[in-house]
Parts: sequence; structure tokens; C-alpha cells
Amino acid sequence: MNAADLTFSAPGLFARLEQLDADALDNLDFGVIGFDGDTNVSRYNRVESEAAGLTAPRVVGQPLFTNVAPCLNNFMVAQRFEDAQDESASLDDTIDYVLTLRMRPIKVALRLLAEPGMATRYVLVQRKV
Repeated sequence: MNAADLTFSAPGLFARLEQLDADALDNLDFGVIGFDGDTNVSRYNRVESEAAGLTAPRVVGQPLFTNVAPCLNNFMVAQRFEDAQDESASLDDTIDYVLTLRMRPIKVALRLLAEPGMATRYVLVQRKV
């Protein structure tokens, strides 16, 4: 399966994202923000960059929940990743959300993905039309 076949709601998406290089991530039709255990952004695709108006060089290496997207620093998003990490549990939740940082409010679906023992966790962003 190539990146063009991956959808926001595809089962087993965490493992598939881990196998994609940066170019393949850029070919997805939804936003991808990958971050490490310290919440620093490590992966950031073209769709998210264009929608948020933030270039990859500007966000990679920056803390996701404080510098890049503080609107995600709450019980609905950041806390779920913390809880999953504390419990060594898998996380695969999709929630309706409204992004508000530096833009008019935008309705989105967020898919939160994490696996115990894996270095990267993901926030996927599907903008609603």
C-alpha cells in the first residue's frame, strides 16, 4: 500500500505512518504532526504546513503543545497522550475539534495516535469541508 491509499480513518495507521518517509507524508491528504517523548515536533507534512501557515523548518524541533499549537494543550489532546504514556497504553482516538491558533476557528477531526515504546506519537488533522 502506498501513501496515496492511506486515509485519515485507515485501520493500523500508526504502523503505516512509521514506514513513510517525508515525501510520502507530504502526499497524504490530511495533516500529520509527529512528536517525540519530550513533545518536540519531529515530523510535519506539507498539508499541515500549508493549512496552518507554518513551515516545517519553523516547527520541527519545537514543543508541540507550547510553541507550535498551544490550542491543543488541554485535557482533550495533550492529556490523552500523557495518560497513554503513563499507562503504557495504545492511543487511537478520533475527536471533533476546533483549531483556533492564529486563524479563524476551523472545525477539524483530530486522530491521536501513540503506541507504547515507540519514539513518535501523532496528531493527524482532517479539515472539514
